[in-house]
Amino acid sequence: MATDQAAAIGAGAPQSDASRAAFPRFEQTFPTLADAEIDRMRRFGDVHHHKDRELLFESGKVGPGMFVILSGHVAITQRDGMGHVTPVIEQGPGQFLAEIGQLSGRHALVDGTAEGDVETLLIAPANLRALLVAEADLGERIMRALILRRVALIQAGVGGPVLIGSPALGGVVRLQGFLSRNGIPHHVLDPATDRDAADLIARYSPSPADLPLVVVPDGTVLRNPSEIDLAYAMGMIGGPIKDKLYDVAVVGGGPAGLATAVYAASEGLSVAVLDARHFGGQAGASARIENYLGFPTGISGQALAGRAYNQAQKFGADMMIPVEAKSLDCSKSDGVFGLTTECGHFLKAKSVVVASGARYRRPTIEDLDKFEGRGVWYWASPIEGRLCAQQEIILVGGGNSAGQAAVFLSGHASKVRMMIRSGGLADSMSRYLIDRIMATPNIEVMIHTEIVRLEGADAGLERVHWRNRRTGIETAGDIRNVFLFVGADPATAWLADCGVTLDRTGFILTGAQCGQPMSALETSVPGVFAVGDVRAGSVKRMGGAIGEGAQVVAALHGFLGDKPAQPL
Repeated sequence: MATDQAAAIGAGAPQSDASRAAFPRFEQTFPTLADAEIDRMRRFGDVHHHKDRELLFESGKVGPGMFVILSGHVAITQRDGMGHVTPVIEQGPGQFLAEIGQLSGRHALVDGTAEGDVETLLIAPANLRALLVAEADLGERIMRALILRRVALIQAGVGGPVLIGSPALGGVVRLQGFLSRNGIPHHVLDPATDRDAADLIARYSPSPADLPLVVVPDGTVLRNPSEIDLAYAMGMIGGPIKDKLYDVAVVGGGPAGLATAVYAASEGLSVAVLDARHFGGQAGASARIENYLGFPTGISGQALAGRAYNQAQKFGADMMIPVEAKSLDCSKSDGVFGLTTECGHFLKAKSVVVASGARYRRPTIEDLDKFEGRGVWYWASPIEGRLCAQQEIILVGGGNSAGQAAVFLSGHASKVRMMIRSGGLADSMSRYLIDRIMATPNIEVMIHTEIVRLEGADAGLERVHWRNRRTGIETAGDIRNVFLFVGADPATAWLADCGVTLDRTGFILTGAQCGQPMSALETSVPGVFAVGDVRAGSVKRMGGAIGEGAQVVAALHGFLGDKPAQPL
């Protein structure tokens, strides 16, 4: 993929007019370091010498950190796992090789090969994080460049896995969504139009159940993998954690969990964050948030969550995503909590913050599971938007997330039927969203309405039946895509038998609700706290979740004994 945009992998791309045109923020994406700046960085790294043709880092393997080139040149190439090696850029003295993945020691996305003798300053991930904090101005320039490079990698589809299958195939959409929400570059090849993809299909002769095929950078081919299997193949999940005791384990990577991670890590606590699927939680599904403080023009939920995710890593939080909590041991026989995960990890922590949030409810509709991922969706991103272009669609739900999704999808679909069981939107949606929905000509709000039946074939959903709950009149339409944003059930099943008290609907009781006077966010088990949507009585708004995530850090300090507890 020899495009100008591919140059985003490293700093110091040739400053041609074409390159500058491809990157409006070229100088920020590719800063060249002055000698004085490099001298300030030397205490964070070690000088290394590389011989001609030596690999500094290799696609699909853990990167050793950020390289600052002191002398010589390094060639950056892309290897896509299908035998294609594409030159990307050559970099020289004063330029650095890294992107945001190096903050956490993730797999490299490209190869870096010495051209002749090369001398570098190698800064390991832990020292890179220390540099970003200690050298404020220089750290800001480097951090901005690392983020902009990852953004460019995603936009160009450089690095990461190759998905082989029709873009409309449910498995392709599922894996695209998983990779996109975790900020992993990837690209899709349709065997109907791409010869290499067709040749790979012919070579492996997959059954329909084997599609899509996924080719990871080391050449391994996966057949319709689960998200967890793909995460392991991409190095997103490391080996078991041994002999590390965290100050706090945060379960959930939504706004509340990310806020906890940022504030706790920035105040010197050792933090681990777990999430079953991706960072951002339900807020990450919001196409545009316009009522969050400081963003008058709005920001997507994924962009806001992505900034917080990178910020937490900057301060040293260990982000373990996708890793799902299976159970919590609160016996504390050795004075610590034990978290067992679905993928076999066992994590030890002095305290636990539960921020596992709530998941959209699955309505009681016959054969609903049959069409999930094949016409029934719980997320509205550009991937799903592309699938319903110029079609009539149904969206079920009356909350803010449903409203944001309806407005977003109205720009793709010919018509959005927005169905709610109640008599209006005012009780559950912000006024600005209601006004926008009412002003959008291709959104029809259908009150007192519910879906009663789905029809389709192996290819996916084809027809939907709905009923007016007041009149009993049933109607059907040829609908191929339904979006469900219905209520929420708390993600607390993993807390069974650990002593944390829940209310009758499964939300966590805290503070005075369960007789704990010290902190409004502490559960019935001292040292276990709950924040955000999973907590009974929370306001169920992103701003509230972020506030609770920040607020709980004072209580953590009080419990851990390193600072006096502050009244809440």
